Amino acid sequence: MNLIIDVGNSYIKLAVFSNNTLKHRAIVNHDQLIETVVALKEQFNSLKKGIISSVGKLNDKQLAEIKGLLELSILDSNTRLPFKNRYETPETLGVDRMALVSASVRQFSKENVLIIDAGTCITYDFINNKNDYLGGAISPGLRMRYRSLNNLTANLPLLDTEMPNDITGVSTKESIHSGVVHGILNEIDGVIETYKLKYSDLTVILTGGDANFLSKQLKSSIFANSNFLLEGLNFILQFNSNE
Repeated sequence: MNLIIDVGNSYIKLAVFSNNTLKHRAIVNHDQLIETVVALKEQFNSLKKGIISSVGKLNDKQLAEIKGLLELSILDSNTRLPFKNRYETPETLGVDRMALVSASVRQFSKENVLIIDAGTCITYDFINNKNDYLGGAISPGLRMRYRSLNNLTANLPLLDTEMPNDITGVSTKESIHSGVVHGILNEIDGVIETYKLKYSDLTVILTGGDANFLSKQLKSSIFANSNFLLEGLNFILQFNSNE
């Protein structure tokens, strides 16, 4: 069994996989990490290997303690990946994007795949049917857009995320919701349609924290999977264990 640790800015996601089956998933604060790993080791006796991403957000003591509990792999630009990385600056490619592309290789082998991760930022990653990762795009996510309107203007309020009633906002609040949400929806649909002009057999994956909020409103046909990144990390661990 494998332990997957995805370290985010605010929280840490942990998942236990038996082969490709997700057995357990948890979200904890940074100061709860070690006690959670210890508890999972006790709960799942066959938990032997682990992989961790975004290790820079952990201190040396936390990392050493985890290494004492598991055979630990650390995902970085030197990790062997299950695809050909054609990115011109591979050392700058985020580990989250590596994991997402890896998940697409496992589930949609030899297909043209666009992976859209709607989180703090919205990332677009494209891998073709020859297993070549070509790159993608990065743009501001939902909360970043709401916050920027508040931070960079004198009079616009900071609002909670909300689906607008109409494209035409009849108040400042409704106008903000329309601008942010419809702006993102039109962006995502536009990116998908642009890729489809070049790759008619395109498979599209939507994941990330805002995937559920956005998925029902998109015009394009997509697969929504909130665990896609965790599945990708598990596949990278399996891929390197079998070398």
